[in-house]
Amino acid sequence: MRKIGKQEIEDIAVGAALLGTGGGGDPYIGKLMALQAVEEFGPITLLSVDEVPDDALVVASGGMGAPTVLVEKIPSGEEITQTFAALGKYMGKEVFATFPIEAGGINSMLPLALAAKLGLPVVDVDGMGRAFPELQMTTFYLDGISATPMVLADEKGNITLMDTIDNTWTERIARSVTVQKGGSATCAIYPMYGRNLKESGIHHILTLEEEIGRALRLSKENNLNPVEEVLKLTKGYELFCGKVADVNRKTVGGFARGTAQLEGILAYKEQRLELSFQNEHLLAKSGDRVLCVTPDLIAVLDSETGMPITTEGLRYGARVIVIGIPCDAKWRTEKGLATCGPKYFGYDATYKPVEELSGKGVMAK
Repeated sequence: MRKIGKQEIEDIAVGAALLGTGGGGDPYIGKLMALQAVEEFGPITLLSVDEVPDDALVVASGGMGAPTVLVEKIPSGEEITQTFAALGKYMGKEVFATFPIEAGGINSMLPLALAAKLGLPVVDVDGMGRAFPELQMTTFYLDGISATPMVLADEKGNITLMDTIDNTWTERIARSVTVQKGGSATCAIYPMYGRNLKESGIHHILTLEEEIGRALRLSKENNLNPVEEVLKLTKGYELFCGKVADVNRKTVGGFARGTAQLEGILAYKEQRLELSFQNEHLLAKSGDRVLCVTPDLIAVLDSETGMPITTEGLRYGARVIVIGIPCDAKWRTEKGLATCGPKYFGYDATYKPVEELSGKGVMAK
């Protein structure tokens, strides 16, 4: 158990944006919401998974929708508390703690803002170890835990309670509702008991996010290469170094979908890279060669600062380094790959671990 204050939130926001693989919502907006909540209500208690009683009710909190919409349709801050009030009333049991459903920009921040407002602890765990675009793409789903009852709320005060037959239907119905709510909403989802969270969650994710953010913050002071520091922490691989030549992005069906074309520089001169994304980066290809593919993580970093760039933040001319990070072992199972591997998203690619595709990551000089 420890307290989370303003500096920890700043660092977590950066690490969450990186592990969010381009998605998970605007980290800046989420950070401001969490900082405001801490300033008003005081520091947040962060629990390790082992500190959660087996019979305690814990509920994930976060946002749903297209990251591009969130840039203009900013949450009021009241939606997330409304979701927990409605879910607690429906279930008739007090919620012990909350946790992020994924490692993502706003989706690692909303649980912190909620916890500060309601006086709840946050558990150092999530259900992805990264960000994915659909609600059933969690390690909880792999273990048969239901996403519902679930509550969705928007900034207008509309509250939707859902209880579905399975998690795929949860995604389909919730996505339609989110589109009707303007393309983004906040949610209380995956209510479960402490014993389920211990077995199915990916542990220490907020701590890893904080370590990544701290490493990037201190790298300049210590005259260290920020990207190298990130690769050490994440056991990642450098895939490409180049400048953004083109971005094709549109919002369809509640997702930000598109591709980005990169032209190589330095050691990658004369090479090109294509990134394909659906909220999150899912496929990195150079010509016919796959360099990294979902469920492994693909992150785009500013080549000078190492700061992560989201899919909605990609801009023509930006000089970036693309890295690949091994996913949690749970995603490399047969059910994990069926849930969020390349075939699920319609890509003509066979999953191979980034370790095999990239070999040893080497920094471009």
